[in-house]
This record gives sequence, structure tokens and C-alpha cells, in this order.
Amino acid sequence: MSTAPSASPVRQPPRWARKSTLVLATTILALAVFGATTQTWIEVRLDPTGASNSDLHVQGSKAATAVTALAVVALAGGLAASIAGKIARWIIAVLVVLSAAGIVLAAITVLLDPLGAAQGAIAAATGVSGGQADAASTAFPVVAIVAGALLALCAVALPLAGRHWTSRTKYDAGARGRKSSNEPVDEIDSWDSLSRGEDPT
Repeated sequence: MSTAPSASPVRQPPRWARKSTLVLATTILALAVFGATTQTWIEVRLDPTGASNSDLHVQGSKAATAVTALAVVALAGGLAASIAGKIARWIIAVLVVLSAAGIVLAAITVLLDPLGAAQGAIAAATGVSGGQADAASTAFPVVAIVAGALLALCAVALPLAGRHWTSRTKYDAGARGRKSSNEPVDEIDSWDSLSRGEDPT
């Protein structure tokens, strides 16, 4: 008695190459950079002699103004990658890499010269620029550097992982294939289907 051949199993992409994993990682890292800029990056003592307790706390958004905008660009790129095509993923990858490089460079600049990075905040607080002050960076620029470096890795992996993404062709077999398929569909795949005017249900 012959039996009908079973359908070949769908090849799953490696865990690192899954769309949900990579998009989520990029989003979390971009939010980590953005969150770091809301914290104190530089501690400034306006009176180095210690005669008065005149401390100034400079947030990352003021010490490295570009980092906040670059984090938003990386966040938007990560989210857009979930519905982007092959060529668009390459463009997004380049934009995220450039954003990550800018984040790392700006944070390193703060670490190397915290007093110089704090001059704008000092001038705004005292009305005097170039005065005597002591400045020291906190750990948050390092957080931004680490998150920025990981963002760059995610961006490099994006076009490579995109080769394993089959969500754009999952529903191309037509209604017959959809009815016979029992493969679970995640939220991102459903969004891809809706963006093409298809009903994933």
C-alpha cells in the first residue's frame, strides 16, 4: 500500500538570522543608546578648589548632541528592515552602520575630552566659557560605545540574514498552499503579508 509523499519540511534560518531576533536586537540597542543620552555623561566641578559645592551634571544629549539623533535613525532603520526588500535592506544596513559609527565616535570624543564636551553646558550655566573647571566622564559614554558597536554588527548581519528570510514568498504559492500549510506565522510575517494586501489568516 503506497502512501502519499510528505511535504518537505521548511528549512528554518539560523537563530541569529531570524527576522524577529535581528530586528528586536537592533531596536533594543538603539533604545539603549537613546536611553544613555538621557543620563549624566559628565560630572563637572565648577570650583576646582572645592571652596564651594558647585557641581554640574551634563547629560549625554548635551555632551554629544548628535548621538540622540543617530540613535533615532538606527531605531527607525531597524524597524524598517522588518518590511524592507533586498535592496532596501542594504541601504538600511549602510545607514545603521554610519549611525553606529557616529555614536561610537561621539562617545569616544567625550571620554577623551570631557571638559571640552562640557563647555557648552558650563557656558549655559555660568555665562562664562573657558573658565577653570574639573570634568570627569561617567560610565554612560561607555554604554553608548558598546551599544553602538553591537548596532554596527547587527547592521552588517542584516543583508546576510535577509537571505534566509522567506516571509516575502511564504504566501506566494496561492490560497491552496496557504490552506494546506500548518506553519506558524509570527507577527512580523503577518505584517509583511498585510503590507502586500494579503490576508495572513
